Amino acid sequence: MILDYVGVKEINGSFLVLDHVPNASSEEMVSIRLESGEVRQGRVVQIEGDRVFIQVFEGTNNVSLDNTETRLLAHPMELPLSPEILGRVFNGVGQPIDGLGDIFPVKRADINGTPINPVSRVYPKNYINTGISTIDTLMTLIRGQKLPIFSGDGMKHNELAVQIARQAKIVDKNGSNNFCIVFAAMGVKYDVAEYFRKSFESSGVLGRVVMFLNLANDPISERVLTPRCALTAAEYLAFDLGMHVLVIMTDMTSYCEALRETSSSKGEIPGRKGYPGYLYSDLASLYERAGIVRGKSGSVTQIPILTMPNDDLTHPVPDLTGYITEGQIQLDRGLDASGVYPPISVLPSLSRLMKDGIGEGFTREDHSAVSNQLFAAYSKVMDARSLASVIGEEELSPIDQQYLAFGRLFESRFVNQGFNENRTIEESLDLGWELLSTLPRGELDRVDDAILDKYYEPAKARAAARAKADKQSADAALQ
Repeated sequence: MILDYVGVKEINGSFLVLDHVPNASSEEMVSIRLESGEVRQGRVVQIEGDRVFIQVFEGTNNVSLDNTETRLLAHPMELPLSPEILGRVFNGVGQPIDGLGDIFPVKRADINGTPINPVSRVYPKNYINTGISTIDTLMTLIRGQKLPIFSGDGMKHNELAVQIARQAKIVDKNGSNNFCIVFAAMGVKYDVAEYFRKSFESSGVLGRVVMFLNLANDPISERVLTPRCALTAAEYLAFDLGMHVLVIMTDMTSYCEALRETSSSKGEIPGRKGYPGYLYSDLASLYERAGIVRGKSGSVTQIPILTMPNDDLTHPVPDLTGYITEGQIQLDRGLDASGVYPPISVLPSLSRLMKDGIGEGFTREDHSAVSNQLFAAYSKVMDARSLASVIGEEELSPIDQQYLAFGRLFESRFVNQGFNENRTIEESLDLGWELLSTLPRGELDRVDDAILDKYYEPAKARAAARAKADKQSADAALQ
């Protein structure tokens, strides 16, 4: 039996409070008819005995305490799904905003998802090529992984997100590219949302992208639902249609701030920096929806992007995210200020699963050796720079000066990469060898002799040829 409840007990921000409501369920959807006839949607977010707290998606403006009719719909929020969601643009709660009409659903799925049984999980292997040398070579993204990007206000994480979405690809054993992107933007300004949309349209990849856009002026109740809608769409594409899905979510800090505001409105006891005490489990409920399920041909991979307030790595959002996910890609403000794009800070970045998805049969047999040696060499660059800041560069030993030269080349040619430059994994590895060939062979102590014999001398010859060509070009320009 469906009952309509007339009147509300209390209005608090975006929440309505109803008394004497038996048998309500958490996350249950609610239809709210205003005195004017307007109908709004909400959901039950808290139950205290027979008192329920209802979060109204469109806000509580013009809601009457006496004449508002509330109906509980006896089901959680569900997202309409069909193969035609590819190429479509939705708002934060899954309603089409691209002017192409409604989705005719094949099924409807609870946006809260279904927990993946750990026994049915398949260990992630096989890499996703992003076309970005630092990521592909040094912190490889593995299919089924969750690998966040830690950024800061004003840095180029939006451009990096667009580049990854435009360039990312995988090729399965049959040679087909059954790959798509689910892109969720939370709390972004209108111009940023248009930048995302137009970038995908102009590059021709919108047809394999599903976009969920929650703007800064949209209700915060929608912002809390946006990543859940995006992940529900990704699970449908992966586990029902057998596609490999990369989910890019930006900005998770905006999501967490919306969660904090919602928690405060409900009167919950705040935790660290005012965030709710359940922030860890809430983030885990999103991040743990990535993975590969036994018996299913598809996969869900996540790249959540978050901005660290004041570039503070110990802030609750990056801190808890780092505990849940399998590594991180950290952006550096110093590199960003010096014009390096993408400004990826190599040493604190890592991918904990890359060891199982690289090497012979996946990328190339020298991948692990190149990665380890580049990390080791760049670490020595940092040590040499620290020493040079004390005693001066001219007082350094010859080998330390070689490392400084290597560091400049590494940042200008390997880390630095054009926004439209898409490098294959072979090009990235070859470039890594060219840079390592500027160091004496005896310094490459992370590579065995067989790999050195195969790649070091050819790379040295390529580097010499490149230097000769650059010198000839410079001489021609002077003439």
